[in-house]
Amino acid sequence: MASRLLSWVSLPQGIETGIVGLNRVSFANHPMTRRQLLATATLFPLSRNLPAQTSPETGFTSLFDGTTLQGWTVREGPESAFYVNDGAIVAHESAGFPAWLRSDRQYENFDFRGEYFLKGWMNSGIYFHAPEHGRSAWCGMKLNIFHQQTAPAPESAGSIFPVLAPRKVNVKPNGEWNSFRILMSWPRLQVWSNDELVHDVDVEAVPELRHRLRSGYLGLESLSYPIRFRNLRIKELPSTVSWTALYEAPADLSKWKISEGKPQFSGLGNVLHSEGLGHLGTVEKYRDFELQMYVRHSLHHNGGVLFRGEGTGNKGPHYEIQLHDVEGAHYPTGSLYTFQRASYPRIEALQWWLFQLRVKGTECMVRINGDTVLEYARLENMNEGPIELQAHENGKFTEYKHVQIRRI
Repeated sequence: MASRLLSWVSLPQGIETGIVGLNRVSFANHPMTRRQLLATATLFPLSRNLPAQTSPETGFTSLFDGTTLQGWTVREGPESAFYVNDGAIVAHESAGFPAWLRSDRQYENFDFRGEYFLKGWMNSGIYFHAPEHGRSAWCGMKLNIFHQQTAPAPESAGSIFPVLAPRKVNVKPNGEWNSFRILMSWPRLQVWSNDELVHDVDVEAVPELRHRLRSGYLGLESLSYPIRFRNLRIKELPSTVSWTALYEAPADLSKWKISEGKPQFSGLGNVLHSEGLGHLGTVEKYRDFELQMYVRHSLHHNGGVLFRGEGTGNKGPHYEIQLHDVEGAHYPTGSLYTFQRASYPRIEALQWWLFQLRVKGTECMVRINGDTVLEYARLENMNEGPIELQAHENGKFTEYKHVQIRRI
């Protein structure tokens, strides 16, 4: 029937409604029954207000081969935390939070689709823009999975946990597969649950989300429930942000110079290691910028990140964000030294954590592991200056990796 209809049916331009309820119509002198007309309507989709999920899935890459975890890595949990069974990825009940399954690649803008299976009480999440180290749902974002059909709330099924409630909770928990779709094209975020749009938001208009990572890993969260995932696929979309790498490998040391003292800065693969006393500064100067990197240090280390200075360390006018993992210190990690004390962040010695610094005009903001620990709006020095890393104590080390900056 479909091939015959395609050979002779010509629908008038713009016809989109009026099909339901007709018993017989005629196009080009060919009578059609109501059944034939409805069948034809499936061949010619309506041109207006098409839901995005009906578009052909061209350009997608499969993220799960149905038999192995190739392309994924278990993080912060035992190797057995996730496994494959009957064509699905399964979270093992013995592996609880913070265990998660991380994609091997990072993604910025994308169309990510898949399915998850719920039966009874279950809780999990789908991470996106998750960090290499740190708190996935706070540095990046998490689409919450929960079995209860409740009123929409920031922690309900389909929420951007625990910030944004979905428009609707339409989860199917009784031994059924649920579909999801996450469409990220910064700053617009759209999410579909079981083919219904539950989020359409400008991320930059949400204070709790606007400073989250703009690229990162995909992930599946374990909360000790045997949730299953399948049909995971992704289509990458054009980038909307550009970062400059200040340090990714030893060759990047050419972008730096000793600006004061005799510190010991060494490029150890993708890690920049520092000890001793002094400062390492960038060759280029910056005024308004975003800086992000991962930091790791020995217990009770002391250091800092200097900006808008003269490239002479502490000897001239400058601002310094303190790096000092002592909660009782007068200026602990994240503080704007001598100006404002930060709220003490969630960091541990010898563990990597995410550092984000935003400086714009009179304002600066510091985020540590997804928490905003400092906001200050009375900067007076508007001069450009190098970014300087301070080594402040012999016998104590501070390490950095994935050091990136962008002018704003």
